[in-house]
Amino acid sequence: MSNVPNDLHYAKSHEWVKLAGDGTATVGITDYAQNSLGDITYVQLPKKGTTLSAGQVFGVVESVKAASDLYAPVSGSVLETNAALETAPETVNQQPYENGWMFRLKLSNPAEAAALHDATAYGKLIG
Repeated sequence: MSNVPNDLHYAKSHEWVKLAGDGTATVGITDYAQNSLGDITYVQLPKKGTTLSAGQVFGVVESVKAASDLYAPVSGSVLETNAALETAPETVNQQPYENGWMFRLKLSNPAEAAALHDATAYGKLIG
């Protein structure tokens, strides 16, 4: 059974969003996604300042099994990326919701988060 925290929003493409009260959000991939991928060996993240639209590819994650595109679950401008993943991509496997976060962004349309799944709906999606 995958870990699906209640305080996050989830995209069908298996990214999560944690909203902050200041109009920013943190994005990563779900426990289900990292488990499906297997041992992650490389993570390509967007550059600081990149403007993303919801649904747009923002990077790639490579594992021993496959390479998969990553999709922005919400729109905004990248404020910060998790530089630690450059040298320790396996952190995404170990702590997908804590130290394995991928980037933080300033939301351009906070209402988009309402279209994402809550924990219950995402849990049903992944079965």
